[in-house]
Amino acid sequence: MRARYGVPLGITAVGAAGLAYAAGFEVRSFRLRRVTVPVLPQGMRPLRVLQVSDIHMVGGQRKKQRWLQSLAGLRPDFVINTGDNLSDPQGVPETLDALGPLMNFPGAYVFGSNDYYGPKLRNPARYLFERASGRHGLNGNAPIVGAIHNPWEELRDAFDTAGWVNLTNTRGSLKIDGMEIALTGLDDPHIKRDRYDRVAGGPQEDADFSMGVVHAPYLRVLDAFTADRYPLILAGHTHGGQLCIPFYGALVTNCDIDPGRVKGLSTHRAGGHQSYLHVSAGCGTNRYTPVRFACPPEATLLTLVPRD
Repeated sequence: MRARYGVPLGITAVGAAGLAYAAGFEVRSFRLRRVTVPVLPQGMRPLRVLQVSDIHMVGGQRKKQRWLQSLAGLRPDFVINTGDNLSDPQGVPETLDALGPLMNFPGAYVFGSNDYYGPKLRNPARYLFERASGRHGLNGNAPIVGAIHNPWEELRDAFDTAGWVNLTNTRGSLKIDGMEIALTGLDDPHIKRDRYDRVAGGPQEDADFSMGVVHAPYLRVLDAFTADRYPLILAGHTHGGQLCIPFYGALVTNCDIDPGRVKGLSTHRAGGHQSYLHVSAGCGTNRYTPVRFACPPEATLLTLVPRD
């Protein structure tokens, strides 16, 4: 009995324990990542930027709502929401309730594919196949057919009413203690809604600081922002790999960025220039894959300081 079944039963037990941990504990083990980024001009005071991403709100996620509300206690200078707020067409009220305290601060946002479309049940192994074949989202795959349309307009209207800047393929700015922070944003590259030609030209010359914002960190977008000399780019989408291998990291990124930069702060080079890139692992999951392993849900407080 032991010789024939001991090892398979042991593997099954370990797998079951890992799944229980991933679905029962880690997916609700919310963390705050703190990052310092040397990107500001000399003489400018530090700026505290709270990035929230990939909330993927589903009805009844009370702990996530309370945690997001508590982030207002950080008192950031401004908030950047990098999209995928929804994973439930009925989730708008709870999303707005969770973000309500943060909407009292200056902020800006872009949307992701899950703000526009409801998720579908799919085999998680497809992410591995898509990475191997170089196909992600609509970038090489067939157009979306029969998708559930989420009420993203309600999110947009609430964010706009709160004074958050809509960065959908456009530019905007925030005034922080007399400083002008210029923001250039794109719609989601994962579903080919990005239109960089509408915002090309580089940072706003008379602004105190400029940065780029996008949901999915596709290389074409990172190359464009970097070649235009944006010192900082914020993105989300990847979920940090979501199911990672301890001491190894992510297997997939759900876009064409390399797994080594699937979350956290890194750099990107293009056109002879270099930008800092911060990719948030986000604080939610698709409603059909509510698990995380070796990749806790997160938000990030970025402290921007003068560069050397």
